[in-house]
Amino acid sequence: MLFLSRISVINRKLVAFLSVLVVALGVYATLAVKQQLLPDLSFPAVTVVVPYPGAAPEVVEQQVVLPIEDALKGLDGVEDYRSTSAQGSATVSLTFDYAVDLDAAAGAVRQALAQLAPRLPGGVDPQVATGSLADLPTMTLAATGDGDQRQLGVRLATGVVPALRAVDGVNEVTLSGTRDQLITVTPRDGIPAAAVTAALASLGGTSSAGSISSDGKDVSLAVGREVTSLAQIEDLWVTPGPVRLGDVASVRLTDAPATSITRTNGRPSLGITITMTHDGSASSISDEVRDLLPELTAPLGDGAALTVVSDNGPAVQQAVHGLLEEGLLGLAMAVLVIVLFLRSIRSTIVTAVSIPLSLLIALIAVWQRDYSLNLLTLGALTLAVGRVVDDSIVVLENIKRHLGYGEPRDRAILTAVREVSTAVIASTLTTVAVFLPIGLVGGLIGELFSPFAITVTVAMLASLLVSLTVVPALAYWFLRGPAATEAVSPDDERDGFLQRRYLPVITWSVHHRKTVLGSAAVLLALTALMFTGLKTSFLGDAEQTSLGITQTLPAGTGLDTTDAAVARAEQVIDGVDGVTSYQVRISGAVASYTLTLDPDFSQETLRERLEAVPGDIVVAAAGVAGSNIQVSVQAPDDATLRAATDQVRQAVAGVPEVTDVRSDLGESSPRISVVTRGEQAARRGLTDEAILAVLRQAVAGTTVRSVTVDGTPHDIVVRTGGTAPDSLAAVRALPVPVTGGDVRLDQVATVTLSASPAERTRVDGHRVTTVTATPAGDDTGAASTAVTGAVSALRLPAGATYTIGGVTADQDEAFNGLILAMAAAIALVFLVLVAVFRSIRQTLILLVSVPFALVGAVALLLVTGTPLGLAALIGILMLIGIVVTNAIVLMDLINQYRERGLPVAEAVVEGGLRRLRPILMTALATIFALLPMGLGITGAGGFISQPLAVVVIGGLVSSTALTLVLIPVLYTMVETRRSGRPVPAVPEPDLVTAR
Repeated sequence: MLFLSRISVINRKLVAFLSVLVVALGVYATLAVKQQLLPDLSFPAVTVVVPYPGAAPEVVEQQVVLPIEDALKGLDGVEDYRSTSAQGSATVSLTFDYAVDLDAAAGAVRQALAQLAPRLPGGVDPQVATGSLADLPTMTLAATGDGDQRQLGVRLATGVVPALRAVDGVNEVTLSGTRDQLITVTPRDGIPAAAVTAALASLGGTSSAGSISSDGKDVSLAVGREVTSLAQIEDLWVTPGPVRLGDVASVRLTDAPATSITRTNGRPSLGITITMTHDGSASSISDEVRDLLPELTAPLGDGAALTVVSDNGPAVQQAVHGLLEEGLLGLAMAVLVIVLFLRSIRSTIVTAVSIPLSLLIALIAVWQRDYSLNLLTLGALTLAVGRVVDDSIVVLENIKRHLGYGEPRDRAILTAVREVSTAVIASTLTTVAVFLPIGLVGGLIGELFSPFAITVTVAMLASLLVSLTVVPALAYWFLRGPAATEAVSPDDERDGFLQRRYLPVITWSVHHRKTVLGSAAVLLALTALMFTGLKTSFLGDAEQTSLGITQTLPAGTGLDTTDAAVARAEQVIDGVDGVTSYQVRISGAVASYTLTLDPDFSQETLRERLEAVPGDIVVAAAGVAGSNIQVSVQAPDDATLRAATDQVRQAVAGVPEVTDVRSDLGESSPRISVVTRGEQAARRGLTDEAILAVLRQAVAGTTVRSVTVDGTPHDIVVRTGGTAPDSLAAVRALPVPVTGGDVRLDQVATVTLSASPAERTRVDGHRVTTVTATPAGDDTGAASTAVTGAVSALRLPAGATYTIGGVTADQDEAFNGLILAMAAAIALVFLVLVAVFRSIRQTLILLVSVPFALVGAVALLLVTGTPLGLAALIGILMLIGIVVTNAIVLMDLINQYRERGLPVAEAVVEGGLRRLRPILMTALATIFALLPMGLGITGAGGFISQPLAVVVIGGLVSSTALTLVLIPVLYTMVETRRSGRPVPAVPEPDLVTAR
C-alpha cells in the first residue's frame, strides 16, 4: 500500500481536491439521509385475519382455523405457525425465515387461500397482511369536539386526512372511531320481513340490457336507477299487495351499534394514525404535522382540538441530537489527547482531519444503502469517532519521529509510512473482520445490527485510506523537520517522561516472566468470578416516553360495564404526575391505554394507584422487542390444559423476580346454545339455516345491500319490530315464522346457557395456552432462571408439557448466535494475522490480548451496574478486533528490529519504548472519545450505545496495560525458546538502537 502514499505525496493538490469533493458529498448525504428511531425492519411473518361474525370460538376453530392451517403449514419456508380462534374472528400467523422473500411468501399464502375458498363457510373472506416497523404509526392524533362526533368525523375525513396525506414522507393516514350510519328498515302491520328483504334486494341501481341500433347509432339499454335518497327506498313496491314500502315499514338513517369507545384525556375522541413511507423521516413528518395542526384545527369548529397522543419525531430528534452531542464531545476529547501527546497544533490538525473525513464517507455509505440515521447507525458513528483516528495517529507519529531525525521530508514521510503500513493495514482488517460474522447471527438481531456493522466497517476502511493518502499529503505541507543542530537522535527518545517510567516495568517483566504470567492467570480467574455476578438483559430499556396499559375485565363483560371501569382508571391516570396525555380505546371487555410521559413520571406510583381499579391491569413500556417471559403449556384436552395452566400461573405468580403474571386461557364467556329439535323442526319445515336466519334477524338484523345516499355509502339493514332479546328467556320466546303462524323458538329447538373459552390458541397444530410475566427489574436472566426453576419443580397433569419462551428464548438465541459470531471473529482475526506475520506462533501471542480485554470489560460492567445484554456483547465482539491492534503495532516493530539484528530481549524492550506513545495515544483517544457515550451524558440511545461504550472502554484499559507488559513477556518466552538461547540481561542505561 506504499504506492498510495507515494502517489498522494506527489499529487498533493489532487488529494486535497478529492478530499473537498468527499466533504461536499458527505455534507449532502448527511442532509439527505432520513431520520428514524430504529432501522426499517420487515418481520418475516404473514398474518391471515378471518372475520366470521357471530361464530363461537370452537366453531371458528373447526370451520375456519383447521382448514387454513392444513392449507398453509406445508408452504415453503414456514418455520412455525400460530392461530387464535375468538368470538367472531380468527387469526393465523405464519413465521418465515428472514431470508425468505416476504412478498413472494404472502403471494403463496393468498394463492393457497384462494384454492381453499370453496371449503370455507359462506361469506368468510380471509385477509392477508405483512408487517414491518414502517407499518407502525409514527404519529397518533386525537380529535375532540363539543359537537356531533359524526360531523366531526366528516370534517376530519374531508379536510384533515387529505392534508396530512400530502405531507412529504407520509404513507397512510387512517381515521378511526367513527360510527357508520345504517339505513334501518323495520316492517310493521304484519308485513313479513322476508318480503321486505326480497324487495330491497332488487335495488341494484342501473343494469345494462344490451344495446339497439337506432338511426344508425348504437343506443344502450339501462334498467333501473341509482338510489340516492331515502325517499326512493320508501317508494319501493313490496309484494304481495303490492304495497309501498314507506306505508308498511319505517325507513330511517340510524347510527350503527357501538362496538368500541375512544377517549383522549377523558373526552370522547376520534383517532388519526399516520404511517410513513420506506424513505420517510419521522422527525420531518413530526415537524410538518405539528406546524399544520393550528391550520387544520380552525375549520373543525368551536371546541374542537387536535391532540398529539404519540409521536416518534421528538424521540428521533433527541436521539440524533444527543448522539451528535456525545460524538462532538468525544471528538473534542480525542483531539485533546492528541494535542497533549504530540504537543503540536499542526500535527493535531493533520491527525484529526481523519475523523470528519472517515465519518463523512461512512455517512455517504449510509445514504447510498438507503439506511437511516437511527439509534444503531448513530451509535456506530459515535463509536467510530474514537477508532478512525488510530491509523492516522500511528502514521503521523512515525512521520514526525523520522522528521525529527533530520531526514528530508519526502524520504522521512515514505520511510515512516513503509515502517507502519503493514501494522495499520493488519490492525484495520482485524477490526473490520470481526463484523463479518454478524451475518451469522440470524433473526431480528442480525437484521437490527447489520446497519451498525456496515457503518463501522466503512468508517474503519475509510480511516485506513485516509491515513495512507491524506495524512502523508497533509504532513508534507504542515510538518517541518528541525534545524540540523536540533535534530533528535533515536537514542534520545528513551529519555521521554513516559519512556523513563515504562523502561523499568518492561525490563522487570521480561526477566520475571513466571510472576507476570501467574498474575495474569489470577486476573483471568477473578474475571470469571466477576462474570457470574453480572446481570443479564436482552436489549435493555430505552428512556420511557410512552407507556401502554391493558385493562381486562372478565370475559363476556359488556361495553357499558367496561366503560364504567375504565372511567375509574382514567381518574387515577389523570392524577399521576408526569402523564402529559393519554388515550384509551375500549373494545368489549378490554381497554387499551397509551400514555405520553415526561421525565417526572413514576411507574411505581401509577401501579400502586391502579391496584384499586377493577380488572386485570398490565403495565408495559414500549420497546424494540418484547420483554416478557412466556411459558407455553400444551395438553391433549381442554380440562388438562386448564389444570396445567392454573398450576403454572400460580407457580410463576410466586416468583418475586417477576410481575404482571397473566394467562391467555382467560375465563369462560357465557354462550347461549341453540340446538334444533329434529322431529319438531322437520314437521314445521324448519332447518338449522332457517333458525339461524331468524336469530340473526332478531339480534342484528339482516344486511341486504349497500347504497349511496348523499355521496356516502350505507348498508340497508332489515330489523324486526321490538328490541333485540336480552336474556335466555327472551331468546327462548323468540317467534319463529312457520306455515300457519309463528311458534316459540324453544318449541323447535333446545336453548341452553353454557360457558366456553373466550379464545382458543394453537401453536404448530397443538392447542396451547401461554402464561406471561414481566421481569421486575433489569436482570432478565435472573428472572428467567427463577421462572424456569419454579415451573420445573411442578408435577403437571399427565400429558401436559411446557416450554419457556418470550424474552428468555429470544435472549438465549441471540446470546448463542453472538457467541458463535465471536468464535468466527477470532478465527477470521487469526487468519488475517497469520497472513500478515506468517507465523502461527506469533499470531497466538497476539490473540492472548483478547481474553484479557474481558478483565476490564466485565469489571466496568459490574462497577456501573450495567447488564450484559446484546449491546454489551456487540461491544465484546468489537473488542476482539480492537485490542489486537495495539499488539500488532508493537509486534510488527519488534520483528523489524529483530530483522535488523537485535537480540530478542533488546528488540522487545526497544520496540516497547518506540511504540509506547502511539499505543497510549490510540487507546486514550478511543477511551476519551467514548467517555461521553459511556457516561450517558445526554441519555440518547442509552440502551444500545451506553453498554457498548462501557464494554469497549473497560476492555481497552485492561488490554492496553496488559499489551505493554504481557505481550513482550510472551514474545520473549516463545522466541527465546525457539532460538534456544537464554534471555540476556538488558542494560537499562544504553540500549542499542536499530533503525
